Amino acid sequence: MQLRLEQCSHASLIDLVKISRKTFVEAFEKDNKPEDFNNYVDKAFDRENLKKQLSNKDSYFYFVYLDNKSQVGYFKLNQKQAQTDLKRPESIELERIYVLKEFQNRKIGQWILQEAIKIAYEMQKEFLWLGVWEKNERAISFYEKNGFSKFGMHPYYIGSDKQMDWLMRFDLKKAPSF
Repeated sequence: MQLRLEQCSHASLIDLVKISRKTFVEAFEKDNKPEDFNNYVDKAFDRENLKKQLSNKDSYFYFVYLDNKSQVGYFKLNQKQAQTDLKRPESIELERIYVLKEFQNRKIGQWILQEAIKIAYEMQKEFLWLGVWEKNERAISFYEKNGFSKFGMHPYYIGSDKQMDWLMRFDLKKAPSF
């Protein structure tokens, strides 16, 4: 199994919309109220919204490919003012990390996380942080096993449904040289 990254560009906007919607629906549709969820997905993963995010010089989307052909996931990093919360120059946010359902349980998420850590390290950031839904115990366990620790919480809205995310961080000073 060979994985590779490709940074998203405006030319790949349609593919970004498709994978963003699909992976989010696969991950969270069953846990949310249909009307709130559908409205959220329509706004959050709208073509114009993602186009605007792609245009932000401090946000980076990456597609992940398996064996140079199958798109299996994607992730998004934000630095500086593009970060959703901290907006600190020494930090970088892993805002999204998703693997298509049919490719899960193959250590692809682990590989993606290591690539995100490597990018953050190369950008000379002090720490990588993320928000993860407090009810997503599997993801929380994954991040804890990979050296992340909880440092706070923030609200996250799916429509009118207020949910809470754990804020977790990884100290890049602990990361090996790549």
